[in-house]
Amino acid sequence: MLLEEQRFLHEDLERLEQGIADRIGEEPKHIRDRLARDHQIAQFLDRISSQSNKLLTIYRDADGTRSHEIQQIGTGDPMEEFYKQLTDIKGFHAKYPNEPVENLERAYRPKKGLDAESMPSIVDTMFTGEEAFGRFFDLHICHESYLNLPNTKRLSYLQYLDSFDNFAPGAGGMKRAEKLTDQYFKYVGQLAQDLETFMRKTRPLQNIDKVVADFDKEFEEAWEKDDIADWKTEEPAAKSGGATKQTSSADAIWCDACEKEFKNENVYKGHLSGKKHVRAAAEREKRLQSGSNEGGSAPNGASKGGSSPYRLKERAIAEREFRVKRLASAMSTERSDTRVNVERKQGMTERERQQELENLFSATTTAAQSREAEEGEDNDDEDRIYNPLKLPLAWDGKPIPFWLYKLHGLGVEFPCEICGNFVYMGRRAFDKHFNEARHIYGLKCLGVTNTSLFRDITNIDEALRLWDKIQKDKRKDKVDDGSVVQMEDADGNVMPEKVYYDLQKQGLL
Repeated sequence: MLLEEQRFLHEDLERLEQGIADRIGEEPKHIRDRLARDHQIAQFLDRISSQSNKLLTIYRDADGTRSHEIQQIGTGDPMEEFYKQLTDIKGFHAKYPNEPVENLERAYRPKKGLDAESMPSIVDTMFTGEEAFGRFFDLHICHESYLNLPNTKRLSYLQYLDSFDNFAPGAGGMKRAEKLTDQYFKYVGQLAQDLETFMRKTRPLQNIDKVVADFDKEFEEAWEKDDIADWKTEEPAAKSGGATKQTSSADAIWCDACEKEFKNENVYKGHLSGKKHVRAAAEREKRLQSGSNEGGSAPNGASKGGSSPYRLKERAIAEREFRVKRLASAMSTERSDTRVNVERKQGMTERERQQELENLFSATTTAAQSREAEEGEDNDDEDRIYNPLKLPLAWDGKPIPFWLYKLHGLGVEFPCEICGNFVYMGRRAFDKHFNEARHIYGLKCLGVTNTSLFRDITNIDEALRLWDKIQKDKRKDKVDDGSVVQMEDADGNVMPEKVYYDLQKQGLL
């Protein structure tokens, strides 16, 4: 039966390829359906890889079973071999009478209609409500872990989204000595794992293992060159000379013990006698001494690629910080969208947040119903939304809340005669339209070239009167050199007539 298994594997591979082609040919509108499609394709690709390995094992025929079966079919009685295999098949089904038969064509065909609704989607339990099917980050747990760390800045969740990958001491991060704790190691490890998991969930067709391996390789090269910022090999103060970190200005001085920048030399010298500096310098010297004792003669246990326990612990923390930075830069779009979403939700009430969450989970059902309606009606392209107040639509296609409509004054009409009696809803849109092409084109049709002076002017008569006044003032201020009468005094000095009479009245001529 090895040849039958070989034929089944070939058929399975062809069905998988056809299933992938059917799914790639369609582009779902909703992000949930798009993610579900990508995850299904990723599962098919994994199955293709496993089935191909099985097929290659059969073709290699290490134990000679395939060759023996081919030889039996070719040399013996074909009918005898046929009835033998038929007997084996009957014996199998007699032993397992309720064994279902797998229909590959139906298994890999895209589900539509009632079949799609009956099958639960693989992305429904994959994301939290905050993540909105992979559109935004959900780092609330990491933010709470960060706030529980000692000696960290109290950042809000919005500020944390901007600086969670900035581990410098002055940007909300901790000092180098404070990072060598189990609590910080657990925090940065959880942050890196959450970002990597989020990338795996939102990019199922990308080889995330290769991306992470490239990040690790880049870190290895930078670590061997001692080129990791904030994690370079510490040296005694006599060797480093206080210049181990780039300062913000030429006069500024960096203190390695305090890990702090001082504006000038006088402030730097003044802090040397302080208790904090003395304590920090003693702790740093102790760390250097312990690293030197454990790693040999080289400071901190062998330079650059040191193998002391202290340096190995630094390396583990630096590796996770490096991975967080690279993952955050690779998902910069989701990060910026998360920040905008958090700012938007801060202006919403709890009831509106719950309503938005319900709308998000019911959007799939609405989309499925709309697809069924589109099949019967060609002109019904959009979902019907109940909007009796004619409120403007938000980013999700739903009407904005009525309180937000009143807050921005979107019910106030601002007509503009210069724009062809176009009506702008709300003060913000009205103020913005003065710099838009429609209003500028209307002014140019009236002969106005300097449009910056005509802000808040919407009537054509007012614009024409103002433009005539500006032109008259320009003509009045303009001096015609040909009309100036030149006068000459007794010494032969030439001057305008007005200046000549003024000097004459003052008795200076």
